[in-house]
Amino acid sequence: MDSRNKLHSRLRLWEFPDQYIIEPANGSGAPCLDISRVDASMKLIDQVGECDSLRVPKIHPISGVVGMLKLLAGSYLVVVTESERVGSFLGHPIFKITSLKVLPCDHSLKNSPEEQKKMENEFSKLLSVAEKTTGLFFSYQVNLTLSSQRLHDLGAESKSLPLWRQAEPRFLWNNYMLEVLIDNKSRFNSFETAIGKDIVDITLIARRCTRRNGTRMWRRGADADGYVANFVETEQIVQMNGYTSSFVQVRGSMPFMWEQIVDLTYKPKFAIVQPEEATRIAERHFLDLRKKYGSVLAVDLVNKHGGEGRLSEKFASVMQHITGDEIRYLHFDFHQICGHIHFERLSILYEQIEGFLEQNGYFLLNEKGDKMKEQLGVVRTNCIDCLDRTNVTQSMIGRKMLELQLRRIGVFGAEETIRSHPNFDERYKILWANHGDDVSIQYSGTPALKGDFVRYGHRTAQGVLKDGWSSLRRYYLNNFADGTKQDAIDLLQGHYIVAVNRDMAPVPQKGGLEAVANFPVALAVVLLSFWFATMSMKQAGSDYKHKHLFFSLLWTGICVGVAALVRANGRIFCNRPRLHKPRG
Repeated sequence: MDSRNKLHSRLRLWEFPDQYIIEPANGSGAPCLDISRVDASMKLIDQVGECDSLRVPKIHPISGVVGMLKLLAGSYLVVVTESERVGSFLGHPIFKITSLKVLPCDHSLKNSPEEQKKMENEFSKLLSVAEKTTGLFFSYQVNLTLSSQRLHDLGAESKSLPLWRQAEPRFLWNNYMLEVLIDNKSRFNSFETAIGKDIVDITLIARRCTRRNGTRMWRRGADADGYVANFVETEQIVQMNGYTSSFVQVRGSMPFMWEQIVDLTYKPKFAIVQPEEATRIAERHFLDLRKKYGSVLAVDLVNKHGGEGRLSEKFASVMQHITGDEIRYLHFDFHQICGHIHFERLSILYEQIEGFLEQNGYFLLNEKGDKMKEQLGVVRTNCIDCLDRTNVTQSMIGRKMLELQLRRIGVFGAEETIRSHPNFDERYKILWANHGDDVSIQYSGTPALKGDFVRYGHRTAQGVLKDGWSSLRRYYLNNFADGTKQDAIDLLQGHYIVAVNRDMAPVPQKGGLEAVANFPVALAVVLLSFWFATMSMKQAGSDYKHKHLFFSLLWTGICVGVAALVRANGRIFCNRPRLHKPRG
């Protein structure tokens, strides 16, 4: 790699009262980056200046710079303070970010109007979410945003570019915050095992698209440009005996405008938005998939009846105008066919898609690095969340394709399967279960449901109980936490750009119930109401007064819960529409 494009793996952060200096710590003598804490201006300097008693710096080792984010008056530098090596991708080390830190460059805020200071404080609170962001991986040596096949197909000129110039913007998490690429939002899982005398290395990488990134209930369906919520490209890579083979599949929300508005109900109603635009939006989505992946088989796993059924019916109707030789659509009612325990019936689905998989194949390089086979198409899987049913289905498809790959390389015989090797089978299940949990935590805040089937090959009582707990946690997060988290995501990724407006409204003062209403208080009141209600029911018999007391207490608790919801999900962008504008 050209030394000018080299990424430094060891850095030191010098915190001075008026500046930050980022210094390469590998003894290379490379220039340092000087960042002003007054106006966030940057420049390269030869070395760190001398320190004195008036300018005593704090010095920290860091792993990299994520980027810079500008708010109303100040700017904020985001750095990687801790990371750990978790595996390799095509022979290059991969690191997971374990700690981020936001450093303010906001000294100019001192001269700002009081109202602007208050609003800056409101927005800067959202940046604390950035420090808690999970699932970020990066490499100093290889571009993680491209699949093995796309990396191989890069021309010599593209390969000579710095990594950030090679990157696929859809999967570059900090694309908005920094021109220089150092990480992308991927899920990375891998393991190494032996099959006889052969050592097999299996890697799963999931690349989440940032175009319509967000949380479960707050990002559904597609936008007007055809970008869908929870779009994830999953690549399964197998390396052994000098061979490298990969298989790519994708998941993503149904590609038309639809939503679920959180309203304290366990499962808010589905609503199709601008139905007249559905076909145009879906066409744009599938045209983009065709350009990037080739042929597309869309597998829709949602229920055929009820609220999900209305969405599925719309999806099927839209696809009638789109399907052809290169784009196909298949509906498979996962719950009706597999129920909640008979996931082995996914073999029915595999029989329907086996021809497409064999026809479009996978990517394969021989020991010399020559391309022997390429993947010509992709399976696009969706359910409602594109988490639980989708992950079970994708793990089944991944297993079948891995067996084909191992037979092609010559490791497996014609009838040999992964189940023929218990240790390999167990570790492969765990790989996919962890992968599903990681993808789910980013979108829903909890591990994937039905993960026990992926992990053990069958449903367990413990798994069912765990799913119940995860469902309750999702309910809480959807109603009381994800609104604020969505604001932070939009801010970090440039979907909303903070702008000063002369008609800027003052920050509302909190008082009365709003000042004290938060989820813990509301939960305590609701639980107390239920406790009193239970006690009263034990003593009530047919006494009308006790029934009246029961319902009075119950509704009192619910009302406080609603008040807490309004407080907790009083989203900054909605309350202050003049403070932001859509990017672009």
